[in-house]
Amino acid sequence: MKILIISDIHANLTALEAVFANAGEVDACWCLGDLVGYGPDPNECIALIRQQNNLICIEGNHDAAVIEQIELTAFNPEARLALNWTRAQLTADNLQYLKSLPERVELDLVTLVHGSPRQPVWEYLLDTRTATLNFSFFKTPYCLVGHTHLPVLYYLAEESRMSTLIMPDNSTQLALAPRTILNPGSVGQPRDRDPRASYVILDTDLFICEYHRVAYDVAAVQERMRKHNLPERHIQRLLIGW
Repeated sequence: MKILIISDIHANLTALEAVFANAGEVDACWCLGDLVGYGPDPNECIALIRQQNNLICIEGNHDAAVIEQIELTAFNPEARLALNWTRAQLTADNLQYLKSLPERVELDLVTLVHGSPRQPVWEYLLDTRTATLNFSFFKTPYCLVGHTHLPVLYYLAEESRMSTLIMPDNSTQLALAPRTILNPGSVGQPRDRDPRASYVILDTDLFICEYHRVAYDVAAVQERMRKHNLPERHIQRLLIGW
């Protein structure tokens, strides 16, 4: 099967539409959470995600905060402002949809979480030491995570004490060995100094993945954010991907 892997949309409809258009026809879509937060289009993004065929979607920390599963005090002041605004915008149906999202999904070969297999909603996998500790918290050959907004792979070789960090090139096919943690990067707010939306196409027959980046109209998103008086820092970071 050809699976579209996305994460961290953060209410950025323009980026999400660009990803779906660029990815083309797929057999399924797996979304690793944070549909909302930061951006100006929470209802529209949830609606578009929900339309995808063979969708698996899990809960991110911003999704959890909007439905009051996480205290807003856990976030910085600007993120709290955006979350409060988001909560006020969401329809009752979309709030209920966010409440229905699981923290973790385990398939035959793949575990899906937002943060990490150890702490599915909140923990960041930002270094090889933290990643290595997390390999004991999932049993499947592969694990998909989001949360950091960074497109990376961690691989733990048999009998190795420390995982290896792999920074993939765009549009390069990579054969995934068992015991790999894959992060597709962020659709709506990349943080690797590349403002283009990031996603992965995964072939689950051969377990070959391909990372992709696609440009979108950042200025249009910034204009909508300013219209809603969302934090300027969040507006500026879209332009340079930090």
